[in-house]
Amino acid sequence: MSGTTLDDYTGRYASRVHGMAQSEIRALFSVAARPEVVSLAGGNPYTAALPMDELGEMFTRLLSQVGAEALGYCPGQGSVALREALCGVLQLSGIRASADDLVLTTGAQQGLDLLARTFLDPGDIVLAEGPTYVGALGAFQAAQADVRHLPMDDDGLIPAGLEESLAALEREGRRAKFLYTIPTYQNPAGVTMTEERREEILAIAERHGLLVIEDDPYSMIAFDGTPPAPLRARAERGVIYLGTVSKIFAAGLRLGWVLAPPAVRDKLLLAIEASILCPSGLTQEATLRFLTEMEWRQQVKVFNTLYRDRRDALLTALGDYMPEGMTWTVPGGGLFIWATLPEGLDSKAMLPRALQERVAYVPGTGFYADGNGRREMRLNFSTQTAEVIREGVRRLAGVVASDIELRDTFAGGGA
Repeated sequence: MSGTTLDDYTGRYASRVHGMAQSEIRALFSVAARPEVVSLAGGNPYTAALPMDELGEMFTRLLSQVGAEALGYCPGQGSVALREALCGVLQLSGIRASADDLVLTTGAQQGLDLLARTFLDPGDIVLAEGPTYVGALGAFQAAQADVRHLPMDDDGLIPAGLEESLAALEREGRRAKFLYTIPTYQNPAGVTMTEERREEILAIAERHGLLVIEDDPYSMIAFDGTPPAPLRARAERGVIYLGTVSKIFAAGLRLGWVLAPPAVRDKLLLAIEASILCPSGLTQEATLRFLTEMEWRQQVKVFNTLYRDRRDALLTALGDYMPEGMTWTVPGGGLFIWATLPEGLDSKAMLPRALQERVAYVPGTGFYADGNGRREMRLNFSTQTAEVIREGVRRLAGVVASDIELRDTFAGGGA
């Protein structure tokens, strides 16, 4: 018999498998992809804005000139030429790096997985903003870590909250393995840590001997001026930096990197060789040519203009349609707005009704390890036109208004 839902292998799995669960976002994909649904749920860059004819010519040249090499194996650390080119990209943010310090990965997500496997034993404590990136939660939970969230506001991670958490751990006789943070255009909240807080966070980390993992996928997707310099640009010791070309080139190429001290780099290389042998040579060569042969900085400007207009469309629609009591962040870059429902509403419970009204979002619970986020939701603006975004918000506002009416009926004891 085929297609059974029973799992004959339950008793054979490693203990860490039992804590793994499908993310809220992945579970939504099949429904949100239906053409009648306005999806504000994803996080994809708008790759249709890339110059496809120029890219086609670039790939043709690539295959004709170095196709045999690009389609073969390569060193585990990745192409030296590409790592040097990426060091030039990092310099634009004030980060000084050597090609020897970079490890190329299959997207920054693999970098998170490698760091989790390198640093975390079961039960180890990871500190992370609340909310935080769902893919990071997946990597840390797969390593059986205990993720403890730190408070944020519109200015990013609150230093006093970090200090209090570290003091509480010391009273327990425990230490955090590291702090994971997305300080610039945070996913999912869209907020950016201020200059002052960046300095405070680094000072706290240095006092406590706390390793910082800085995830920086969005800093070039900037709408309102230049973002603050990354943590890694301010402190070369004690900060491991993750980057990716997914947001400035193409997410489907799956190319990211980890900037780490030599001892950590060597451990990461061993982990890469054990899992994938080496990153894709074709992906590396395509990325190298994008950075050296094409007007990539102009392309980033194209993306930023497009995303700024779509962010503004989403903000305007929220202001026009959403009922009183609903609040949201105003991101200066990135791909997301974080919205908070009025008191008494539950974004996860509301989702089936939203899907019935043909609009999708990601419930806030997916971005917490501790079950929080019931009133919150993530809204994406990168993939839809301004007109479609406005229609999606109109539909969503109707669902929110209906839930408010339901809440008030029961709160008032109505029939």
